[in-house]
Amino acid sequence: MATLFDQTTINGMTLKNRLVRSATWEGMCEDDGRPTEKLRACYRDLAEGGVGLLISGYTFVRPDGKQLPRKMGIHTDDFAADYKLLTKAVHDEGGKICIQLVHAGGQTDSATAGRQPLAPSAVEVEQYSEIPEKLSKHEIAEIVRAFGEAAKRSVDYGFDAIQLHAAHGYLINQFLSPLTNRRTDEYGGSIENRCRFLVEVYRAVRQKAGSSFPVMMKLNGSDFLEGGLTVADAVTAANMLDSEGIDAIEVSGGTPASGAQSPVRIKIKKPEQEAYNMEVAGKVKAAVKCPVMVVGGFRSFEVAQKTINEKGMDYISMARPFIREPCLAKRWQQGDTSPAKCISCNGCFKPGLQEGGIYCVVEAKEQEKKG
Repeated sequence: MATLFDQTTINGMTLKNRLVRSATWEGMCEDDGRPTEKLRACYRDLAEGGVGLLISGYTFVRPDGKQLPRKMGIHTDDFAADYKLLTKAVHDEGGKICIQLVHAGGQTDSATAGRQPLAPSAVEVEQYSEIPEKLSKHEIAEIVRAFGEAAKRSVDYGFDAIQLHAAHGYLINQFLSPLTNRRTDEYGGSIENRCRFLVEVYRAVRQKAGSSFPVMMKLNGSDFLEGGLTVADAVTAANMLDSEGIDAIEVSGGTPASGAQSPVRIKIKKPEQEAYNMEVAGKVKAAVKCPVMVVGGFRSFEVAQKTINEKGMDYISMARPFIREPCLAKRWQQGDTSPAKCISCNGCFKPGLQEGGIYCVVEAKEQEKKG
């Protein structure tokens, strides 16, 4: 019987359990994207807390792909020493760290990106704050190359794996979605054409990382948005990635325009509200041979274990519960299997904007009362 605490391997990377810290923005870097000691401490705590795989915050491959402030960047060689300290901090605690690479595309703004945002098509949609500029084929090739260069740095700096962010309305997802991709060339139209950028990015990363280095993908199982990426489209994309040799797929869902079905839903209070991407993840799992991770509202040990043992998922990904409890994996493994203390209020992200780093505001208030 498969359990949460099985040891597993993804393309030579051995993981001590099936729990994954899913990527989230921490807001703990310098303005230019340089990782800081504060971020190292955050990751050190997660590794010491026993999570099987730590996926970094979403890391921009070019400055025009940056979205939020103090977001991590791997667009330059200037941060090499800082990154080596970051990966060492995780490895010193016996952890494994995967870097998530992203370009925000049309989901950034001119002030943050330093220019008019770039996207597959110059369209006005709810998830964009302004109308972006349509990417030329030359610009597409340049961004593909930037992903490859970021992958080489990731290997050189000591990361254990790479994950490409093709979900949540960012650039790769923008190419996949017919809502944001209105192109009439080889990058638009059919789902096979809309997957072209996805495959080109993957191949560039694989070429730089090598065949024996774990390369994974975060993919929306659905945009949960009228006119957006459908489950059938996602299955086609997952099949193509599987054929290309992807090492694992993490299934998520939704975009900032998806309303109540956004990627970070609130008020998860009952087990039946958990695992909200399980249905779409199950369809992806049935279509591929590679391991599948599922993220979305996991809070209780029982639901996580059932998802592994009965639903056939390979890994359980969580983000917000690990913000409240970096030691959650160790707590569960040591026998305290009470639910995660996270109440899904999303209050943790506000300090990232205002105070230079996310943290659980509920816990902070509790500690203040005790103090």
